[in-house]
Amino acid sequence: MGTSQDGETNIQNKTVSYSLRQMILYFFKLGTIGFGGPVALTGYMYRDLVEKRGWISESDYKDGLALAQLAPGPLAAQLAIYLGYVHYRIIGATLVAISFVAPSFLMVIALGWAYVHFGGLTWMQAVFYAVGASVIGIIAFSAYKLTVKTIGKDWLLWTIFLVAGLVTVLTETENVMLFLGAGILYWIVKSPPKGLWRKTNKFHSFIPLPFTLFLTSVQGNESGVLTDIFIFFLKAGAFVFGSGLAIVPFLYGGVVKEYEWLNAQQFLDAVAVAMITPGPVVITTGFIGYLVSGFSGATVAALATFLPCYLLTILPAPLFKKYGKVPGINAFVNGVTAAATGAISGAVIVLGKRSIIDLPTALFAIITLGILWKIKKVSEPIIILASAIIGLIIYPMTH
Repeated sequence: MGTSQDGETNIQNKTVSYSLRQMILYFFKLGTIGFGGPVALTGYMYRDLVEKRGWISESDYKDGLALAQLAPGPLAAQLAIYLGYVHYRIIGATLVAISFVAPSFLMVIALGWAYVHFGGLTWMQAVFYAVGASVIGIIAFSAYKLTVKTIGKDWLLWTIFLVAGLVTVLTETENVMLFLGAGILYWIVKSPPKGLWRKTNKFHSFIPLPFTLFLTSVQGNESGVLTDIFIFFLKAGAFVFGSGLAIVPFLYGGVVKEYEWLNAQQFLDAVAVAMITPGPVVITTGFIGYLVSGFSGATVAALATFLPCYLLTILPAPLFKKYGKVPGINAFVNGVTAAATGAISGAVIVLGKRSIIDLPTALFAIITLGILWKIKKVSEPIIILASAIIGLIIYPMTH
């Protein structure tokens, strides 16, 4: 391990070559300038914390990445929380989580304020006219990459994928029970649970926890819109597997269809905001919360979204090295991931019908998809920025 100016501290019999303050500042910086989505962010963490600085061992990094992929929650945020936990336990995980999410949260608050106050102006409409269409291309490409990575040649995963996609298109919403059913089906077929119950009951809570969150979420409440926001986004945060984009169809079903907090165009604008800000994609929940109920709504929505991610990192972390390779758990997650990927693919069609309304918007989506397909290292925020500029030019001509 390398050395630091702050000296070395011994945490639980491990020699630590960095201070908690240094880790917090690193993740605050990453949350401020870290563009590129979960794959890029996890790559930055490996490059900076494992290879360059030697703060985190490769085995600890791999354990954190495996847990982040296994449990529901935005991948990059969960890995960050786990790395904060490695040497500084709960206090480290908590402060790293706050420092990583806070910059993008403050950015979406500022953008939410601008959107509310200037959203009726022609220039703002022009920006989101183009950006909304480009977001469809980005989501379509992400859905393709996720499909290739997670489905492979497994016929059962393909069946789950197609069913979830079809249900999303037909209902224009996302059914949580379909996700859970997919995970349980794949678990039973590929790794029957009998052996799992004999080996350990340490992870029995892995399956009941989402059920508990779901049952809590569907209970009636009379406490007002903030309670509705908290319960809905708590449920949403519990079913984001791998890519933050997995939350998009889920949010659409609740925010637009069920509660009618936003219309379809406002929802697409919220997704676009998440694309142009650094940090985790699911920070779009803060923007949505702001549009629904101001700063209080944004705070409650963001807190509820990240709470499951936080708890499902620090609670299993002590046991993960010992029990994380239980086949039944991996099978359940594979099934849920296939359903989530299918839902994202279906959401491309659902959202595309609202965003692609004429020839220019169709071209924005197609060109964005082509750029991402051909230019592997292009950054999504650059595409969004270019789309916004072109939209300012084209929108007055078409409206």
